[in-house]
Amino acid sequence: MSQTVQPAEEPQDQSVRLVIGAVAVTLLLASLGQTIVSTALPSIVGQLGGLDHLTWVVIAYLLSSTVVAPIYGKLGDLYGRKIVLQVAIVIFLGGAVLSAMATSMTFLIVARAIQGLGGGGLMVVAMTVVADIIPPRQRGRVQGLFGAVFGVATVVGPLLGGFIVEHLSWQWIFLINLPLGIIALAVIAVALRPRADRVKHAIDYSGFVLLSGGLTAFVLATSLGGNTFAWASVEIIGLIVVALVFLGAFLWVESRAPEPVLPLNLFANNTFSVTSAVGFLVGMAMFGSITFLPMYLQLAKGVSPTDSALQLVPMMVGLIGASMLSGFLMTRTGRYKLLPQVSTFVLIIGLALLANMQLDTPSWQVAIYMFLVGAGIGPVNSVSVTATQNAVSRDQVGVATAGNTLFRQIGGSIGVSAFGAIFSSGLAARMGELLPAGSSGGTGSFNAQMVAALPEPTRSLVLEAFASALHPVFYTAAGAALLAFALTFFLEERPLSNSLRQEPEAEIDAEETAAASVVGAPATAMR
Repeated sequence: MSQTVQPAEEPQDQSVRLVIGAVAVTLLLASLGQTIVSTALPSIVGQLGGLDHLTWVVIAYLLSSTVVAPIYGKLGDLYGRKIVLQVAIVIFLGGAVLSAMATSMTFLIVARAIQGLGGGGLMVVAMTVVADIIPPRQRGRVQGLFGAVFGVATVVGPLLGGFIVEHLSWQWIFLINLPLGIIALAVIAVALRPRADRVKHAIDYSGFVLLSGGLTAFVLATSLGGNTFAWASVEIIGLIVVALVFLGAFLWVESRAPEPVLPLNLFANNTFSVTSAVGFLVGMAMFGSITFLPMYLQLAKGVSPTDSALQLVPMMVGLIGASMLSGFLMTRTGRYKLLPQVSTFVLIIGLALLANMQLDTPSWQVAIYMFLVGAGIGPVNSVSVTATQNAVSRDQVGVATAGNTLFRQIGGSIGVSAFGAIFSSGLAARMGELLPAGSSGGTGSFNAQMVAALPEPTRSLVLEAFASALHPVFYTAAGAALLAFALTFFLEERPLSNSLRQEPEAEIDAEETAAASVVGAPATAMR
């Protein structure tokens, strides 16, 4: 009997593999879109000018990708993943081409915003596609793989950007997206079947507008506060007020909308609420660590910016290994509650160790600390997405996945801003009288070149002040991780199903047996 079934399953097995591969590529594109630009910024400014608008090249992508994430999740639930994912890829590639064609900084900023409009969809819809073709229990390993893709992009992005700028030109950091994006687009067009049903839906236009406006004001406030404008400035206070008004109105509208963008009943779901809160807190710790560790390595250890990115590899090894291990364990056991408990506890230890780093801490010890931080972060995303998709109804998988992603991104945005403010105030308090007259103690003038130019007695004191200013940053991150650890005990565990029967209807014509074989599960486990 198995001999007669096997030939029929083989093409479907290949289709599932192709879709998962294409989804992994789209996640890689979205992740690289956030990380590859940083090392190319000096070259871009050298050619286009506009130094005073430099940060907007990064903010524009972050802003647009964050704002559209929940909208893509809802549209995927309403109209099917295939068409929505294809549109996101086309917009992302179009923005990349426009970025490469930029002749001014304003042109580039607008193009990056367009690219972000696609990038936000790539991240959300790609993770949701897996829920349509893989049963929850087998999904853990795939989500673990996707977490590894994100970890790789975090380290490879800056290195690849530096390599391309050095050997080609900055335009190629955007054009490199084209071949991978076109391949992914072709595979999805062939292997992922469109939704069969055609249902008339009530679009929540008011919800779209209010959520977009609120998130735009919020991201701008956290990105510009403490940098372009003081936190107490009229501009930042105004943005915060606008964000609160828009988001408050959004909640009122969503409570009455027939098909809301972000259904409020999701927050009554224990799994969604707890995993989103944990993701928010871990996002704070993650982006705060990634922001300040390179600065420590460059100043305390005297390494170059490129080498400091390379020395983050232990963190990414921990993140990738723990993410994939957690996915394997979810698939093997069908359970997940213990995983975020263990990982957030490890994260607390790693951040507490980083908080006690000194200038003379050996590099191998710093590498171990970073590995622990990465291992603590890794399982959170894969567990959050897998558990949430297993706990919500079939018509809310996309918007629930988008909600998880949104809270993690907001946590990262707040983390970078809050930790930056803590570091700046601590640095100014510790070394205000150490620098030569006319110098500033803020982070704006604090860099390796400035420190190297100081006379030796002052230089040592300044570096000591710098190391001390980092301590409260990592202690605060450890506090966020401690709160996340406490929240994991409130997570209700729902054993992961081996069936797609309670999940959204598969958009690819594949048997459950084929889905199981993709992630290495025995065929009998699918029945």
